[in-house]
Amino acid sequence: MPDFRAPADILLVDDLPANLLALEAVLDGLGDHLVRASTGEEALRILAARDFAVVLLDVRLPGLSGFETASRMRATDRGRQTPVIFLTAAGDDEFPVVEAYRLGAVDYLVKPIVPEILRAKVAVFVELYRTGERLRAMERQERARADET
Repeated sequence: MPDFRAPADILLVDDLPANLLALEAVLDGLGDHLVRASTGEEALRILAARDFAVVLLDVRLPGLSGFETASRMRATDRGRQTPVIFLTAAGDDEFPVVEAYRLGAVDYLVKPIVPEILRAKVAVFVELYRTGERLRAMERQERARADET
């Protein structure tokens, strides 16, 4: 049975290295595996290869915007259920909330990010991911037992 306390994968997507570094500094203490992408295209390539507990996705990216990236991500089997938290520098009154949720966002945060809030939100999605992994492992075990009989 897999170790469900093992680090989960978290994808950080931002075109500014300083922002990625800041996200890593905030999330480092959680003990999860932080994966960087600096463009939407790069994020989609990474997402195609493995599962993530959550994606932190900057809205303003060169090339594919964060919204376009989320839309393409949702069109794939692997990315369809992956939680997305949008990151934006726009104020609450400027951020297109309805569009973000239509694209499958589970939340959004306005920069500058409050570290305690970011850690709390990410920790919830990591725990949900681990719970899902445990359930899938139990289902596989049950199917294997049923096949043996």
